[in-house]
Amino acid sequence: MLTTQQLKDIEQLQKECEIHDHVQLKLNWEMLEAREADPLDFFHYEHDELVAFIGLYPFGSTVEVCGMVKVNDRRKGHFTRLFHQAMEQVKLNGYRRILLNAPAGSEAARAFLNKLGAEHAFSEYQMEWQEMTLPETDDINLRQATSEDYEMSVRLSVEAFGLDEEDARATEGNYLTDKSDNLMIDVNEEAVGKVRVSHKEGQAWIYGFCILPKHQGQGIGRKVLCKIVKQQSSAGYSVHLEVETKNGQALGLYESVGFRVVHAQDYYHYPCG
Repeated sequence: MLTTQQLKDIEQLQKECEIHDHVQLKLNWEMLEAREADPLDFFHYEHDELVAFIGLYPFGSTVEVCGMVKVNDRRKGHFTRLFHQAMEQVKLNGYRRILLNAPAGSEAARAFLNKLGAEHAFSEYQMEWQEMTLPETDDINLRQATSEDYEMSVRLSVEAFGLDEEDARATEGNYLTDKSDNLMIDVNEEAVGKVRVSHKEGQAWIYGFCILPKHQGQGIGRKVLCKIVKQQSSAGYSVHLEVETKNGQALGLYESVGFRVVHAQDYYHYPCG
């Protein structure tokens, strides 16, 4: 596990970089805070101060990579050294797909990734809910997922997200141990979807939201969003989510209930081996 001091150091460096660069880094805090024994995080300290950091975030056979360097210590090779260490670990762990993540507005990150030979794969919008009146949704039940929901969660990942079954099982196994609210969506006492809600520093983030294909197009997704937004905003949280920029249907749904784009993240393919 990461120590309390390491987590504080990562958080401090993240804030410094985001303020200076006017971006938002995606460091998957729910995963950082639930680290186990695997060496997935790489640090460079100088005089007890964190100068550079890279984290690996496994999702089945895919691993996402994100990192940062202290503003006054850039162009000194610290990040490049950490990156090569991280790639050695990626090889040891046998991941089959590598995605490098960077804020869309970071020219420095784009230049570094292009120099590596990484190719742009896709982009995501990060959206924040803007207050508006939402309808009541009494016919949708959100309940905490249990181990008995594991097979349905895997099925949802396969049918709604298009994951292969091996990746779906690995990913769902990780979610059972994290600190997010893993919720099942029930309609007429039947599980038809799932969603995760993660909290940090006054923010509620919606992840992994999906409905079985045969139940899509019935307004269930909109009702679920309305219910979650009302619950979280009433509890004092700002509400956020992510959506791939090319997913026009989901983007339209989110905008219709009050979400607006505030940031964008770019993902790049990096060759394995």
